[in-house]
Amino acid sequence: MLAIYATHPGGSRGRLYDEGESAFREPFQRDRDRIIHSSAFRRLKHKTQVFVEHEGDYFRTRLTHSIEVAQVARTIAGALGLNSHLTEAVALAHDLGHTPFGHTGEDALDAMMKPFGGFDHNAQALKIVTSLERHYAEWDGLNLTWETLEGIAKHNGPVTGELPPALAEYNTRHDLELHTHAGAEAQAAALADDIAYNNHDLHDGLRAGLFTLDEIAALPIIGPAIAEVDALYPGLDAGRRRHEALRRVFGVMVEDVLTTSQAVLAEAAPQSVEDIRALDHAVIRFSPALWSDLKVIREFLFTRMYRAPSVVTMRARVTRVVEDLFAHYRAVPSDLPGEWRVEIEAATSDRRLARLVADYIAGMTDRFALQEHKRFGLDD
Repeated sequence: MLAIYATHPGGSRGRLYDEGESAFREPFQRDRDRIIHSSAFRRLKHKTQVFVEHEGDYFRTRLTHSIEVAQVARTIAGALGLNSHLTEAVALAHDLGHTPFGHTGEDALDAMMKPFGGFDHNAQALKIVTSLERHYAEWDGLNLTWETLEGIAKHNGPVTGELPPALAEYNTRHDLELHTHAGAEAQAAALADDIAYNNHDLHDGLRAGLFTLDEIAALPIIGPAIAEVDALYPGLDAGRRRHEALRRVFGVMVEDVLTTSQAVLAEAAPQSVEDIRALDHAVIRFSPALWSDLKVIREFLFTRMYRAPSVVTMRARVTRVVEDLFAHYRAVPSDLPGEWRVEIEAATSDRRLARLVADYIAGMTDRFALQEHKRFGLDD
């Protein structure tokens, strides 16, 4: 049973292009399925989370991360009476706009695009599902519901100030009410993202040998989890000890979100999803105490993982790859695939050409970007 403040499928604002709805799937299930079957979703399997995709089979990629986020999001949605199909759709789509090489690739592409409005992966995700996926006969994009598009655009909160070009362009055609919070389902997806990456970055950092379990025992949340495991299972082997500790950390984060959000919802007493949007604060969130603890953990990860010497070395390399590819395609647009050349030839300004090149590079996987860089002799 859905809560009164949940997004009910019968109340959806519909799609930009009218089409008959499915006889056996609600609109948000259909959105989820279209996202899963998209080309951009498949490419996530070869896109970096923290480590470059080919560095190890056990490290997370954007695909495995998105699946983990969706699992957590469904749990939160189910416990709070939210629409789990909508929550899952937003969770699965939230990283579609990421470039190759994770945030390093995004930073490099954003720097190259600064003269042309910059680059933002959330706005790019919206552009992918509304334009760049081109499989249907009657429209570009996936023709997702308004609620799913809203969740993709503003799951991290209202979007104010100067809008990224991709977001501004679409919003003029289909107003997503960017100044408000999204429904609770999108908010749940955003918190699930935080939970997933906080947990699996610790796991991947341990597996990579960037730090040890004993080294992170001094950190909040983690220390008590390790102590509990050691008390219950003295002498447990290292792999099981790590897993048992981190699954407890995972549980602490999920339980905190549920307890805190239930209290916030009870106090706000929203009677509809529109009441959720009208609030001046998010309703799905961590407690202040746990958020403070997570900041300590993130500071540790920043120093010991995201800025570890081996990671910094790779960051410098892949930054150059993105910069070189951007410069090459702008100088030799004929090297773009045939299906891109019609638009390239129709580009009437340097800004338009740069945006098309950015769209193409953003869609690359790690391995393809490295292959192209080598193919054009840019490794020299």
